[in-house]
Amino acid sequence: MANIFAKDTFAVVDLETTGTQRENNNHIIQFGCAIIKNMKVVKTYSFMINPHREIPLSVQNLTRIHNEDVEKAPDFSHYAEKIIAILEDTVFVAHNVNFDLPFLNYELMQHGYPALTNKAIDTVELAKIAFPTLPSYKLSDLTSRLAIKHLNPHKADSDAYGTAILLIDIIHRLEKLPQATLNTLGSLSSGLVRDTSWVLNKIADYYRKQKRPLAKEFIQVRNIILQKQTDPSERFAGENNKFPQDNKTKKEMFKGKLNYRKAQVDLINHLHQFIKDPNERAMMVEAPNGTGKTFSYLFSYAYELYSGRKLVIAAPTKVLQDQIIDREIPQMLEITKLDLKAEVVKSSSHYIDLDGFVQSLFKGTPNKPTLVLQMQILVWLTETKTGDLDELQLTNYNAPLFTQISHPGDARVGSRFAEVDFWNLARKRQEEADILVTNHAYLANHYMDTIWGQNPYLVIDEAHRFKENAISSRNDSLQFESLWGVLSHLRNLLYYAEDSVQNQFSEDVELNFLLKKLDPEILELIYQINDLQKALYEQKDLAISQSLLPNGNLQLSFQGKTLFPDDGAFRSQLPAFQQKLEQVRQGTNQILFQLYQEQTSLLANEESLLSEITEQIDRLDYYSEKSYQLADLINNKNNLQEEGFILVATNPEDPLSSNLQWLMLDADKELKQIYNRFDHLLFVSATLTVDHDFSYAIGQLSVEKLMPITYIGKSTFNLNKHLEVLAVKDMPKPNSEEYEKAIEEIITSDLLQKNHVLILMTNLDTIRETFSKIINNPKLKDFEILAQGITGSNNRIAKRFSIAKKAIIIGADSFWEGIDFHDCGVDLVIATKLPFESPDQPEVRLRQKRLEDLGVNVFEEDSLPRAIVRLRQGIGRLIRGEKDHGQFVILDSRLWTENYGQEFIKAIPVKTEQITRKELKTKLDNYDQRRH
Repeated sequence: MANIFAKDTFAVVDLETTGTQRENNNHIIQFGCAIIKNMKVVKTYSFMINPHREIPLSVQNLTRIHNEDVEKAPDFSHYAEKIIAILEDTVFVAHNVNFDLPFLNYELMQHGYPALTNKAIDTVELAKIAFPTLPSYKLSDLTSRLAIKHLNPHKADSDAYGTAILLIDIIHRLEKLPQATLNTLGSLSSGLVRDTSWVLNKIADYYRKQKRPLAKEFIQVRNIILQKQTDPSERFAGENNKFPQDNKTKKEMFKGKLNYRKAQVDLINHLHQFIKDPNERAMMVEAPNGTGKTFSYLFSYAYELYSGRKLVIAAPTKVLQDQIIDREIPQMLEITKLDLKAEVVKSSSHYIDLDGFVQSLFKGTPNKPTLVLQMQILVWLTETKTGDLDELQLTNYNAPLFTQISHPGDARVGSRFAEVDFWNLARKRQEEADILVTNHAYLANHYMDTIWGQNPYLVIDEAHRFKENAISSRNDSLQFESLWGVLSHLRNLLYYAEDSVQNQFSEDVELNFLLKKLDPEILELIYQINDLQKALYEQKDLAISQSLLPNGNLQLSFQGKTLFPDDGAFRSQLPAFQQKLEQVRQGTNQILFQLYQEQTSLLANEESLLSEITEQIDRLDYYSEKSYQLADLINNKNNLQEEGFILVATNPEDPLSSNLQWLMLDADKELKQIYNRFDHLLFVSATLTVDHDFSYAIGQLSVEKLMPITYIGKSTFNLNKHLEVLAVKDMPKPNSEEYEKAIEEIITSDLLQKNHVLILMTNLDTIRETFSKIINNPKLKDFEILAQGITGSNNRIAKRFSIAKKAIIIGADSFWEGIDFHDCGVDLVIATKLPFESPDQPEVRLRQKRLEDLGVNVFEEDSLPRAIVRLRQGIGRLIRGEKDHGQFVILDSRLWTENYGQEFIKAIPVKTEQITRKELKTKLDNYDQRRH
């Protein structure tokens, strides 16, 4: 590899400081530096520096630098000239250069030295660009993922060395990129922080002179370099496609590839019997975690796929989808030697639209996060074979760029990228596939899609969550305040901004006639929105529940018949609103059409204006569609009974801050329509029974008429050797101050010997309070503490948890059952309370009110079975397979004091040990010794 930077010396710097705000009496406590010459680290420096102030506890916890470590060290003035000499004639490098360089310059200037003017580059931005699919760009995570060894993360000398090796890796990666990609990166890079663009441009300029040919694995379309697509018709070599009836043959097939477990083979045989019986339509299977249920159903259905029928598998989460595609199906194909193909099916918006992406590159100056994201995507396109944006492992796909580059799902005929369009290639692969893996929500909304083929089989994995996911995928809203914002922005574009249509085209008579006509219509539409908001707000005293959220919003729950009475104002005003919205949309369209007539003379800023107006029209279309959905709901009396409504006022005193959400309360009809599309439906989960009875799940999933056969699988290992359940009998009453104090003490004193701890709660407010009490506790300094709703999205929290050596998650809701931790074991799960749903949640109150109206005993037939299933799922976070071991702790004394406690104890798969609060720490600390 060429040494492009042979004449450059890099000084990679890391500072540890008493705090991030340099003006607030914060100072450097350690200076670390690694010198790179000829792409090798040739020297390192480390100076401990006395800040002449206390080091905050949070900084001591992070850096392991304590007051006594610096109290006898020289202060900054002692090292200033030496630091200047070290950095002279070097390129200054840091992981977040806009922190380290300004902080160092501030200290230098405070001591009478001039600020450094070195060329300065940032390894955070460069790492994102060079390695676009990594889950995290924290230095410790990067060095761990890239196998860079440095001994003391968060110490300046060790971090400087780690960053230096990272920079060398980044440069080597960038040097391997195709020339066209380097050229485009160089042209975009001027917006990067400080002089970071210099690295990219220097590499691009060097290789431009070398005239490197494009490597054979790539293809160039316009200025975009892509991986060549492999031939989708490549198949496995099939040997025998007859199901092996006798267990001896199965044992032979499994040899050396899969442990032969009688319980698993029994499950396979029962499934095969069901699939071969033409008189059966549905089967429900409860298979404990770790019994190989996924392999079992894949093996059983696979031999039936030679008749041209497909197997559709619906899983609740992306993690489980990926596991089925990447691990389970390849294992099944290796063992069976069948020539079957499998593909993931997800919505087109998951795939990149290359046309939209190329347009985004020429669309003005983006903000910094968008610019870096565009550059990441350019590099990712040289790596991806699928174009699936999920590969980027971002925790948030809500950046404005994604609305432009997500694939709309059309055929892309006539596009320069038609031949390499990722969505169309994915559809082609799906059509040719024998097994399709999708998610619950996608299946619920696209069950009539032709992609599933004729008379397909269906497996619903984690079936206990299917109804809930199907329901939430149909829930929607009409955000009146947002629509109001769109109209205000539209008026600004048309009339009031400096470069508005009216100001730029004041001489165009026809255009001005259209503008004059449209403005009063927009104003009238805003008044009609206000009337609808007032009509809804007037019903507030009839709400069945109300709560004030932490963000100050007022949330009111309504049954449909209450919020929309036959003679109510909202019903009569909605059609007029829809009509006026359509008039405004058409009027804006006419103006846009007129502007396009002028297109030959349009300037760049005018093109940008057209693009913005088009965007507002799209938004008006969206709100129009929502209003018609709402009208359909409230005009159908049967539907209205099955819907709940939530009115959210962002200012509780102001009717004009009202917005409307609606949610399905009963999915019975929708589920039955889905089932009609498929054959031999299998519902499988580790938790489908309550006290070994499937009745609750059969009712929940609306499968009574399918008369499903049922089967409870046996565990393939002795769970007693893998799981210990402890229940503390002398905890204070839940919701009391003493109880909250006890939880805090347990977290800060009893968990220190564990590595990965999941603390399950039932209330987001309690999570916030607990997090604030423990976050700076020095006893927890070795743990990364993650909390739902505070430290990022659930997805980000799960990623951080699996990356960290020691971590605690405090979570509720989906952390009981929706998130899997396949990349790391969980040592301990703590259920702080029995997982009854909070009736304060509007969707819970609405569902329960509907059941009350139907004469159902809500506690016995809904609340209790739901809580029991959720507790069993919580235990399932711990033991996912036969290699897992761990403890599950229940801190709710109602387990012992209330009659229903026995129902929970019966549902726990091993004996529950009753212990006292005092005994807990010892039980946790010596678990591994007792286990061995």
